[in-house]
Amino acid sequence: MDGEERGYWRCSKRDFFPEESFQTFGSYRAALSQTCSRFKNRLVSRSDDENERFELKKQSEHEMKRCLTWWDLVWFGFGSVIGAGIFVLTGQEAHEQAGPAIVLSYVVSGISAMLSVFCYTEFAVEIPVAGGSFAYLRIELGDFAAFITAGNILLESIVGTAAVARAWTSYFSTLLNRKPNALRIKTDLSSGFNLLDPIAVVVVAASATIASISTRKTSLLNWIASAINTLVIFFVIIAGFIHADTSNLTPFFPYGPEGVFRAAAVVYFAYGGFDNIATMAEETKNPSRDIPIGLLGSMSIITVIYCLMALSLSMMQKYTDIDPNAAYSVAFQSVGMKWGKYLVALGALKGMTTVLLVGALGQARYVTHIARTHMIPPIFALVHPKTGTPINANLLVAIPSAIIALFSGLDVLASLLSISTLFIFTMMPIALLVRRYYVREVTPRVDLLKLIICLLFVVASSMGTSAYWGMGIKGSWIGYTITVPFWFLGTLGIVFFVPQQRTPKVWGVPLVPWLPCLSIATNIFLMGSLGAEAFIRFGLCTLAMLLYYLLLGLHATFDMAHQQIVPGSYGNTEEM
Repeated sequence: MDGEERGYWRCSKRDFFPEESFQTFGSYRAALSQTCSRFKNRLVSRSDDENERFELKKQSEHEMKRCLTWWDLVWFGFGSVIGAGIFVLTGQEAHEQAGPAIVLSYVVSGISAMLSVFCYTEFAVEIPVAGGSFAYLRIELGDFAAFITAGNILLESIVGTAAVARAWTSYFSTLLNRKPNALRIKTDLSSGFNLLDPIAVVVVAASATIASISTRKTSLLNWIASAINTLVIFFVIIAGFIHADTSNLTPFFPYGPEGVFRAAAVVYFAYGGFDNIATMAEETKNPSRDIPIGLLGSMSIITVIYCLMALSLSMMQKYTDIDPNAAYSVAFQSVGMKWGKYLVALGALKGMTTVLLVGALGQARYVTHIARTHMIPPIFALVHPKTGTPINANLLVAIPSAIIALFSGLDVLASLLSISTLFIFTMMPIALLVRRYYVREVTPRVDLLKLIICLLFVVASSMGTSAYWGMGIKGSWIGYTITVPFWFLGTLGIVFFVPQQRTPKVWGVPLVPWLPCLSIATNIFLMGSLGAEAFIRFGLCTLAMLLYYLLLGLHATFDMAHQQIVPGSYGNTEEM
């Protein structure tokens, strides 16, 4: 950068497009003519730990404030994960898919989530930057894989925030003893977009404003709200066990083991949000100690809480009598606690409030690091000198989220979320295996080839298992006798034929490569349960991302990598 001190609030061309490719129409046309060669370059280009940790941070001009401890991160875990999902999904899946065995569904999905948590923890300790999974994949799988991840992160952030804000309005209406849509404005627009939700807009704006003012104050507010929500949840659990009837647990497997796994695929999303903790690494005082405690500690406790809540509901009411739309409220009424529905609404409302707060923090830090690489305009990488927070990045997520929340119904939003989350969670263990078994200019080419072949075996067999499950052939296990052994062969191939090249410095995932390979299998399995419509929408969104990348992102990152940045603009450090 030049020597002049520039204010935070700025809006010139060089703040959005400082790269040489965008300075004139001629230079942009020349860049487009080199699209193929540039794409090949970015496809194989990978960053490194030092670049992500130190050089790219200069793009933000000011540093974020290190003000968080393991205590803050544990409560961030509670705040980002425990929302309305546990109240909504438990009754729905117990009634329709699993029966009393819904508790086992939470165990299965909890184990799957913990496998992803292990991978995030190792990366967050080794590479404590705001970019989270985006930065990790950029180092291990390269620039293009990181871009696809970045697009899904932005999609998940914007649509997810809008969905939670819409749900917030529904539960607020319930708390006021009114119908879920009572506070929305009905219009003549098409179905799914005809109920305007101004309250959702206010909620999004409020959470983004609080997150922009101070990370430390947001942490305190999250701690208070999460503590209240936890008390409500404990009350629900205790009240459920007081009114428990063990005869309601019979039969325990009314829908068989298939029902348990189908329900697990759905309730898995009640565990979403933990990845936000990894993005707080730059603001954590002692990342190598605090992040493992925050991630693993909070997720372990949350898994136990979820299982207890599911068990208490199953013991309060027969699974056939559970209301799939308002399970806990109706269950409390059935045992003479009619006021229980207000307590459930309050717990869900508090949970969604903290999900929005912590989400605003985590999403802005994802955006900040993505902008540092120039995949999106670098103005969104700026950190405010007084607050120590990325206000521009917060605005980039909050404004479109508020617009979508105003118009779009929950059913329109939900199908866009699940597959993006699982796609990122599938890429993470693959990146971890690459990190452990491949080091540039050290690993022999033959070992790299062995690793690629073994990974293809693991991924392909996992896809085969997921597809066979999706076919729904009852009582037939022939397909699994083919796909599962191939998964074992791929994993054993890594164990016996690919030497490990790197050992974690502080904390590492245990039982490598078994746990990462199992994480790949479970995430792909869950992706396969989402249905064709989800994949079609995912494909369309990916095509839109690719179009943006080929027209803008590719050329911006290429110039950034080759230091073709206009003098007097943002810094120009990158990997080669």
